[in-house]
Amino acid sequence: MAAVVAATALSGCYVVPMQPIGQATPPAQAIAVMPAGPIAQTFAARLYPSNAEAAPYGTVAGVVTNDMNGRGHFSAVIGGEQFQGEATRVAGSQRGGIANASGARGGILSCRYTMNSPTLGTGSCVLNSGPAFTMHIGD
Repeated sequence: MAAVVAATALSGCYVVPMQPIGQATPPAQAIAVMPAGPIAQTFAARLYPSNAEAAPYGTVAGVVTNDMNGRGHFSAVIGGEQFQGEATRVAGSQRGGIANASGARGGILSCRYTMNSPTLGTGSCVLNSGPAFTMHIGD
């Protein structure tokens, strides 16, 4: 009797495949998306000691990222201290700029630079404790 009840209860159920056998799902379409604005450029910055206080640090490597809207980000490590800050163009100048960064241990790095081409520039940087550097931007 139990078998008859179970067979009767299940007789109204059947399995319907969600996708017919042998048909593959079409592949997803790739869509290219263009960035909304100019693409940022990243440049190497090298700071060379230009006074006796900077000599112990040797050549310092930094990075400048230009967001292509007149400003960017500036970072360097000097004497084990990480400096992070901004770089902006001087008002009314297409080539001149200022970069300032604060250090993780309280140091302040102030730089002035001139871009000699879209990818190359020169300038100078001074730490608030006295070391001075000559800066070269680009490769």
